[in-house]
Amino acid sequence: MPHEVQGVVSRAKGEPVSLETVLVPDPGPGEAVVSVKACGVCHTDMHYRDGGINDDYPFLLGHEAAGYVEQVGEGVTDLAPGDYVILNWRAVCGVCRACKRGKPWYCFNTHNAAQPMTLTDGTKLSPALGIGAFLDKTLVHAGQCTKVNPEAEPAVAGLLGCGVMAGIGAAINTGAVTRGDTVAVIGCGGVGDAAIAGARLAGARKIIAIDMDDRKLDWAKDFGATHTFNSRGKSEDEVVEAIQDLTESFGADVVIDAVGRPETWKTAFYGRDLAGTVVLVGVPTPDMRLNDMPLIDFFSRGGSLKSSWYGDCLPSRDFPALVDLYLQGRLPLEKFVTERISVDGVEHAFERMHKGEVLRSVVEFS
Repeated sequence: MPHEVQGVVSRAKGEPVSLETVLVPDPGPGEAVVSVKACGVCHTDMHYRDGGINDDYPFLLGHEAAGYVEQVGEGVTDLAPGDYVILNWRAVCGVCRACKRGKPWYCFNTHNAAQPMTLTDGTKLSPALGIGAFLDKTLVHAGQCTKVNPEAEPAVAGLLGCGVMAGIGAAINTGAVTRGDTVAVIGCGGVGDAAIAGARLAGARKIIAIDMDDRKLDWAKDFGATHTFNSRGKSEDEVVEAIQDLTESFGADVVIDAVGRPETWKTAFYGRDLAGTVVLVGVPTPDMRLNDMPLIDFFSRGGSLKSSWYGDCLPSRDFPALVDLYLQGRLPLEKFVTERISVDGVEHAFERMHKGEVLRSVVEFS
């Protein structure tokens, strides 16, 4: 029998979300039903609502979630009811060309549940990032469930499911920040602050936080920024000069663009040291273009230009390790939680996110 739960649905581009009855089927082969205990409100959910991902409406929003496995389907052997899990949107297949090359964090064929969740009239819902977790229960592929230490409360642990993992992974996995490096992070929202936390974990000696909002720069200090720079009203050249002034005139070893705009990427490109690394983890929109960059600059500066997908993470490896670091007091995940809200507060949370008033609003379920 399907479960009837209340979920947050986006029916049309740019329109406010609504709380509607959703039918969640019992799990089929390879699937699991998870009782969601907390789910962060992520920019990606707002992008779905606003048509920035695709137009496959209606969407069932929410994906940064933690909870308990309630049911498992046929053939599921590594999960059991009662397991405490973080949901992930990279359930690696194990057989694609990336997995076979020993790089499963680039898996090109990740798994999602085969059965749809629907509205009461039978309308199929498109779950955000294959999850859909702004509801009491959700149906996912069993591979989307990553078991972690249950001592970490869901409101904190669930944030590793997307934005926090993306930022930490951008620094550690993609950027390969290591002891003694200098790092600059452009954009100090949730992902940017997570990149700062990751750089600190990796032993960077200098971490420069760049944003246009003094409040966000203050938050960045809580995660390990050693220096801050307010870029409001400043040109790209002035921001590059500020990075150079703080790095013995060389530029940073790693510059992480957590905004994802042409101007911030160019700042990152020119703000790095020779043979330094640029990491793009902020998500551009399809209409954005890079213009007027001399090709000789790409050749003469050397180094690496990288995009970070989900922090190039492997959930089964990274989620448990980061939860353990949190429980040891070495990773301040709790500082990302600005407010705890009920499921009917998601639209207001989007407004606060857009204004830069929160790092994360987290929906909690009983």
